[in-house]
Amino acid sequence: MKKINVVSAALVLILLTSLNAGAQIKLSDIFKKVTGKQGTTTAATGTPSNFEIGQGIKEALQIGVSAGADRLSVKDGFLGNLAVKILMPPEAQKVERTLRSIGLNKLCDNVIVSLNRAAEDAATEAKPVFISAIKQMTLTDATNILLGSKDAATEYFKRVTTTQLMQKFSPIVAASLNKVNATKYYSDLTTQYNRLPLVKPVNTNLTEYVTQKAIDGLFIEIAKEELKIRGNLSSRSTTLLQKVFGYADRKKN
Repeated sequence: MKKINVVSAALVLILLTSLNAGAQIKLSDIFKKVTGKQGTTTAATGTPSNFEIGQGIKEALQIGVSAGADRLSVKDGFLGNLAVKILMPPEAQKVERTLRSIGLNKLCDNVIVSLNRAAEDAATEAKPVFISAIKQMTLTDATNILLGSKDAATEYFKRVTTTQLMQKFSPIVAASLNKVNATKYYSDLTTQYNRLPLVKPVNTNLTEYVTQKAIDGLFIEIAKEELKIRGNLSSRSTTLLQKVFGYADRKKN
């Protein structure tokens, strides 16, 4: 009888020990989850260090310029986007109206499509220029962008990359204009127009015009990305971005 009692007691003790261990494991798991969430919240809402501000701005800008350049460097990136679509040069718009009025729509369409194709071709080279500018950014630049106006980053890029973009884009655009027959189409268009009586001959530096419009289009797309990350919480995809831009929100409010 004593033997049975001892065995029963041992079984009860083992059972209680197991239950207690299980409870501790569950409590431990719950504690980890709770403290883990609290740690993430603190990391995302604390005051960023100067280093974090610099890194956060660079991360945000790399995301933004990559998205903007990628959108424009595909087929119809310019042509299918009304905000950046390249139209006839201002001095040629009268030419376009005149030629369309006499049924030369196809000629005009060919010119517009080819101008945009050249810009799309050139846009593939934009990303390295912007990434280089981001890498050279100082802490003062980063802080001024973070706490500056809603287009502070775009203005920074205009200031430090425009000259380099013009130099890099110009030969690419010139080659692209020839590759997509834009030079030929535009020459055909102006030749047809210049043959009309009493018109002022039109001469346009197509390379210069398309290069500038391509760069303008890039800045428009970068400005969109900048607004998105400043105003849309869901665009802050990492803890660092949440912390840095959350800090900026608090400073501005």
